[in-house]
Amino acid sequence: MRSPLTQGRVSPASVLALLALATLGLAIAFMTVGANGRWGFVLPFRGTKLASLLLVAGAVATATVLFQTVSGNRILTPAIMGFDELYRLIQTGIVVAAGTGGLGDPRLRFLAETGAMVLFALLLYRWLLNRNGGNLHRLLLVGVVCGVLFRSLSQFLQRLLDPNQFVVLQSSYFANFNAVRPDLLMLAALGLVAAGVAAWRLSGRLDVLLLGRDEAVALGIDYRKTLTLVLVLVAILVSVSTALVGPVTFLGLLVANLAYRMMPSYRHAVVLPAAALVAAITLVGGQLVLERVFSLNAALSIVIEFLGGLTLLVLLARRAQ
Repeated sequence: MRSPLTQGRVSPASVLALLALATLGLAIAFMTVGANGRWGFVLPFRGTKLASLLLVAGAVATATVLFQTVSGNRILTPAIMGFDELYRLIQTGIVVAAGTGGLGDPRLRFLAETGAMVLFALLLYRWLLNRNGGNLHRLLLVGVVCGVLFRSLSQFLQRLLDPNQFVVLQSSYFANFNAVRPDLLMLAALGLVAAGVAAWRLSGRLDVLLLGRDEAVALGIDYRKTLTLVLVLVAILVSVSTALVGPVTFLGLLVANLAYRMMPSYRHAVVLPAAALVAAITLVGGQLVLERVFSLNAALSIVIEFLGGLTLLVLLARRAQ
């Protein structure tokens, strides 16, 4: 039986308002529940963590919806392009070359990681799209191959590490929202907000791209230019958020598909903010439950990856029927 949401009985604005209220309530609870210390310490400490959760939620959700729109597939995520594996290769290379102390200045490390991932994406897009006239399927295939290559190189370099270095390196493979620096948060916010606004301004053209390449071209869309622009925005969103907290591979798959089911409209002007709000509810609510209810210091990303993996299996099973 279809829900009232999918039957169109509830307007998109009402759904967005409910999601925004839920996000606001969770944010207030995250800042206040169990706060027994001085507010001068509690507010900046929890505020930095809350801001990182909201930024990463918006970036991952937006990147996934954009990527699924241009690929025409709601199972794929930007991770298929090898970003996560490139991040792990960079982390491994830094530990091998400079030890667990890394590059010293965290800002230098953040800029180096972000720059390397964005540069890789731009070179890949420019090379493949120019040679193949915008063949997205070949681009995805090369992304998969690059991901395997990066993972193999990373595993080879890991064999050069001593056990202590390997333990430190492993902790960087999972997203961590507990150690985000305020200065890095400001740098990331500038890039992520700019990319998010640019993505929202493309909403109209993204709606047309949902019809397919031939239909979009027939309706006057410059397909190759729009595809390149969308992929560059995806690269910036994924690279900056990954360099900030680490990879969260399945979060985008989970929240994007929840947003599709909740919104009674296909329009990206409402789907994009809905996916970002669902991601914010997932991350803030999950972190709140882990810290305040279960008193656990476990990485939230491990729980997210587990739920996202189950979502992928459910989606694959439904397609097979």
